[in-house]
Amino acid sequence: MAQRDFECPVCGEDVPAKAKACPHCEACERSGWNEEARAGDGLDLPGEHFDYEKFAREEFGSPTTLRGKQLVWKVIAVLIMVLMAAAVLFQFFLR
Repeated sequence: MAQRDFECPVCGEDVPAKAKACPHCEACERSGWNEEARAGDGLDLPGEHFDYEKFAREEFGSPTTLRGKQLVWKVIAVLIMVLMAAAVLFQFFLR
């Protein structure tokens, strides 16, 4: 039975039938594909109509919530830096 070219399950490019590794991404049997992978990758990856923005909102919350938390941490970081600078200046002028 003659072997046929197949699609690399890692990068999706065509791989010659007798190739030991994908010529595009260099994946091989040890790094990610084998005879079973040639039949189908078996991965449940999202299709091309996947809504990443919706996924991110559901997974991580709305961006406004994140911005509020980031603002609080930025203010805290600035206050700590100001206090550290004041402490250094205070030590410098006391000598």
